[in-house]
Amino acid sequence: MKKTLLILAALLLAVTVNGQFRINLGKDSPMGKLQYAEMAISNLYVDSVDENKLVEDAIRGMLKELDPHSSYSTAEEVKKLNEPLVGNFDGIGVQFNMVDDTLLVIQPTTKGPSEKVGILAGDRIVNVNDTAIAGVKMSRDVIMKKLRGPRGTKVKLGVVRRGVPEMLYFTVTRDKIPVKSIDAVYMIRPGIGLIRIENFGATTYDEFMAAVKTLKEQGMKDLILDLQENGGGYLESAVRIANEFLWKDDLIVYTEGLKQHRRDYVADGHGTLTTGKVVVMVNEFSASAAEIVTGAIQDQDRGLVVGRRTFGKGLVQRPIDLPDQSMIRLTVAHYYTPSGRCIQKPYKKGELKEYEQDFENRLKHGELTNRDSIHFDDSLRYETLRKNRTVYGGGGIMPDEFVPLDTLQYTKFHRQLAAKNIIVNSNLHYIDDNRKQLKSDYPDFATFQRSFNVPQSLIDTIIAEGEKANVKPKDDEELQRTLPYLSAQLKALVARDLWDMSEYFTIMNEHNHTVQRALEVIQQ
Repeated sequence: MKKTLLILAALLLAVTVNGQFRINLGKDSPMGKLQYAEMAISNLYVDSVDENKLVEDAIRGMLKELDPHSSYSTAEEVKKLNEPLVGNFDGIGVQFNMVDDTLLVIQPTTKGPSEKVGILAGDRIVNVNDTAIAGVKMSRDVIMKKLRGPRGTKVKLGVVRRGVPEMLYFTVTRDKIPVKSIDAVYMIRPGIGLIRIENFGATTYDEFMAAVKTLKEQGMKDLILDLQENGGGYLESAVRIANEFLWKDDLIVYTEGLKQHRRDYVADGHGTLTTGKVVVMVNEFSASAAEIVTGAIQDQDRGLVVGRRTFGKGLVQRPIDLPDQSMIRLTVAHYYTPSGRCIQKPYKKGELKEYEQDFENRLKHGELTNRDSIHFDDSLRYETLRKNRTVYGGGGIMPDEFVPLDTLQYTKFHRQLAAKNIIVNSNLHYIDDNRKQLKSDYPDFATFQRSFNVPQSLIDTIIAEGEKANVKPKDDEELQRTLPYLSAQLKALVARDLWDMSEYFTIMNEHNHTVQRALEVIQQ
């Protein structure tokens, strides 16, 4: 790679002769033309220019005309993009939310640096290294920059704790903080486990295998794999997880491009989930690596797919690191499922707006709410590899069992409350005021799930806060239709803040139509 960059730099070397620019490339060279233009602008333009930005804009402009997923990222953007996939970052180890312009600790990371020095759930971090971060309208990104830093460095935190009159100070030594890519692991019914994967990162396979071990110890025979809203990630992680379900030499996925020879990824025969029923749940936001796993399980007739057609992101990006730590992600091939379906949905080069409006177009055409609105050309017809079931290409993975988007489940009143963060903020205030009593009343999740009911006072607070923000139900009928789902959501949010995401989804999945349909399918 370095050799390639050096050669490229040598080719682009320019000289000035008698005040005239000369490029050491042929006069018809596109690269020479681009270099000439950049030098002319930077040396002759009437105003000052940022040469770095000029080059970045040129790169972005070139990539924009290719496909929707070739992209350029600055060094800072690369770090942010990689963080959820790498599986860790350097920081103080707390889950937090912003309440009334103040950082409220939801949970310190177990055995993390903050927990080690005594920071507790419910603490408010109000200053960092003697700089106030509360009540000063500081953005979340700026606060995170102050809290994060290289492993081994120290940061002094000023903390306000309920019931303690004076400010508390803690010196936290930053450390590696794990980033989980699996949201939920639990037994949804006797013999049936559920694993929800948020993305496919560097640690996902290890997390997945640990989850499988836990569920098998609890009696799991069949599995529901939840890939709804999973935006993808690393190909290797997807392949390794798909491998666990398939038999020796089963094709998982293959890639191929104009300048990239076909490459097959096949199962090694050592999978631990080759028996028992499998149902994969997907929707219109399941993409890339999630589609690879889904397509492999469907095409090899290893399980059934429930939900709605996936996003259709089947372009393989090759990362090209640049000298300043920025990166070009260049599309070099397509992903194909074992039956030969191209996962990528159609697009027109350079026309990103229509591509980005795909969700709205699907909703407008009725695809998300009515299976009869989905039409496939016979040329896109394929067959699964064992049972010869009909499946279709044309972009994304079409489920075996369609579950329409329920547009009536969320009332307009509920959507407006959520959009203005009234539900989350009211819940955080409730937790903050009642955490100690809740922990005492509900020592474990089973007791909470069985006995906790959302207090009417919390519902009343949300309705009152909505009125202050001019968010009101149209009539009593809309209010009554809002309350059941709102109550379930609030109970789930309380469970999340007292325990973790598995408990949140344990409650919410009982109100998720796709999950309920998946249960019906797997129990048949």
